[in-house]
Amino acid sequence: MVVLSRRLPSAVLCSFRNLSRCLLSRSVFTGDERTVAALVSAGRWEDQRVASSFCSALAPLRIAGVLLELKGDPRLAFRFFIWASKQRGFHHTAETFCVTAHILFMGRMYSETRLVLQQLVTSTKLLPESESFFEVLWLTGREFSNPGCFYNPGVFDTLFGTLTDCGLLEEAADCFYRMWSVRIFPKLRSCNNLLERLTKSGKGELSKRFFEDLFKANFVPTVFTYNIMVDFLCKEGNMRCARDLFSKMKEMGCFPDVVTYNSLIDGHGKMGELEEAIALLEEMKVNGCRPDLVTYNALINCFCKFGSLCRAFGFVKEMRSSCLKPNLVTYSTFIDALCKDGMMQEAMKFFLDMKMRGLRPNEFTYTSLIDGNYKSGNHQGALTLLNEMLQDGLALNVVTYTALIDGLCKEGKMVEAEEVFQAMLKSGVAVNLLPYTALIHGHFKNKNVQRAVDLMKEMRERNLQPDLPAYSTAICGLCNEGKVNEAEEFLHDMDKCGLKPNYVTYTSLMGAKFKAGNTLEALSLFRKMQELDISPSVITFGTLIDGLCKQGSVRDAFVHFNKMRDVGLQPNVVTFTALIDGLCKSDCLEEAAQLFDEMVRNAMAPDKIAYTSLMNGYLKRGNLEEAFSLRDRMVDSGFELDLHAYSSLIWGLCNCEKMNEARNLFSNMIANGVSPDACVYDCLIKRYRLLGDMNEVLELQEDMRRRGIGHGHSAGDEAAAVDKI
Repeated sequence: MVVLSRRLPSAVLCSFRNLSRCLLSRSVFTGDERTVAALVSAGRWEDQRVASSFCSALAPLRIAGVLLELKGDPRLAFRFFIWASKQRGFHHTAETFCVTAHILFMGRMYSETRLVLQQLVTSTKLLPESESFFEVLWLTGREFSNPGCFYNPGVFDTLFGTLTDCGLLEEAADCFYRMWSVRIFPKLRSCNNLLERLTKSGKGELSKRFFEDLFKANFVPTVFTYNIMVDFLCKEGNMRCARDLFSKMKEMGCFPDVVTYNSLIDGHGKMGELEEAIALLEEMKVNGCRPDLVTYNALINCFCKFGSLCRAFGFVKEMRSSCLKPNLVTYSTFIDALCKDGMMQEAMKFFLDMKMRGLRPNEFTYTSLIDGNYKSGNHQGALTLLNEMLQDGLALNVVTYTALIDGLCKEGKMVEAEEVFQAMLKSGVAVNLLPYTALIHGHFKNKNVQRAVDLMKEMRERNLQPDLPAYSTAICGLCNEGKVNEAEEFLHDMDKCGLKPNYVTYTSLMGAKFKAGNTLEALSLFRKMQELDISPSVITFGTLIDGLCKQGSVRDAFVHFNKMRDVGLQPNVVTFTALIDGLCKSDCLEEAAQLFDEMVRNAMAPDKIAYTSLMNGYLKRGNLEEAFSLRDRMVDSGFELDLHAYSSLIWGLCNCEKMNEARNLFSNMIANGVSPDACVYDCLIKRYRLLGDMNEVLELQEDMRRRGIGHGHSAGDEAAAVDKI
């Protein structure tokens, strides 16, 4: 192996660069080069005259001359090149590397040529910034030109391919354009290699430009060339350009193959364009291009992803009729889809079937099942699968660890979740944001606010920059705990990191501002969302309307309710209910009733709060008939009366001095397992006291003592039972 040289002293290097412009002009040589070459050819490597070639500051130039003298014997030249690199104080330069490369290529020593060029391009110290590898190879190639062909293009193709294989993609692209400028072109195979590596490295714009320039340079792309670009565009989600290119390749007489169709089917499928994927499947069959396992797996994946399991199963039948056997990917895709749909029994059947067919589950298969079992509440099943996975010799990856942590967090087992998290850190698995986000969410859910905040700091300490889901989780968690200032600090952090908050982040902050009574700040956040072009969701409008109603700004809430429809968002049950409740509390009963009827007309089932709010509104008006009619409708809809509903009805009956009905309803409430509170007792006691029925008062007070219920506001507001709803 050649020892790579270090940078020569700058003065020497400068002198050598100047001489290299006329490198192979015989006038710069002393004649000693021919003598040294003769000695080397004779095997007299230790001769003093050979050694003296390495003593001058111009040693690299002298060695280049010797190499030229040896070009008729490429193997000997290569041996000398390697031997020279081991001499004390001598360092090869880019020029000596390139001279050697030319000699070896001329001698058809292609693998050795690539080796020398590989060592050249992987050294960052052999080439000044002002020059390129191509320039040096070009300048040193003049001595090797043939009559009628000034340069051998093959050695430049080798350089181009070497730059590509070494991952120096931008340098390879630069080499291509320099070659083009002197009408020397690499092979199309080498160009395809660079194009493929550019697309996979995320250099999208350079990939597109290079592909277009292949046409300008009069290359005739093959199906392989087109496939690279079609696949790249599909993975980018740019299906319009992918289809345009698909049409262009057919116009150019380049017929798509199974790889082309597979890329397009997968691309359309991942975008949810399932009918386009099916149309491509039919087209490929018509064109005599037989679908393979990759085709069907892509179709199965996209149909599973978009909830059409039945059609996905149909492709399995079609596969088998084409003598294609489902593989690990096929089974794992179905298992993952079934787990996500909560169909755990069916998923386990697939799991057992694949093992019976000799297919070994991988990390993805087990992770899907572990996650699915946790989410369905089968924690023991998840642990059993985990043990089986370990017994199969499969290492837990970050996704598996995340599924375990998330499952334990949802179960409220934060100690165990932390233990798994620490085990993951010790295992050497490359940790990403997912397990941190799951653990942060779990700690917020279980009221461990400080630990959740500490984890956000720990992420940064591990050089993991929190992403939008992590920040949103933290902001939502802090808002739920009323820690608005801390939440806003995270919002400022997001801004510093260039992360754009989404509607979830702003909605959480708005809700927290409303709860804190900061209506103006909440409205300011809503306006900022619109300024930042963040589209409010149904949940955002629901939070805004509910907050305004609770602050008594019902008319403003109604305005936003109508704006919501203007932007094409359909209010949901929560939004209707918030406005109905606000209208009822503001004594706008008729408008509330109209909204309630609108919900029913739109086949939107009112929830318990909507029924109770409107019922309470009627009771405040003394309209017992409508209130109890609503009560009956509520029960008929499958809702059981809760303490709030009973409290409202009892208060309404007491207010109308229908004490027998009130007392019967009170007894009915207890019989139905709803425990009364102090407000219900106080409501009844106050009314009986006003009516002078002290026996009932004393009996109710004794009943309160037996139940361990202290007096509430028996001398205060009799409407407390209603107002607390």
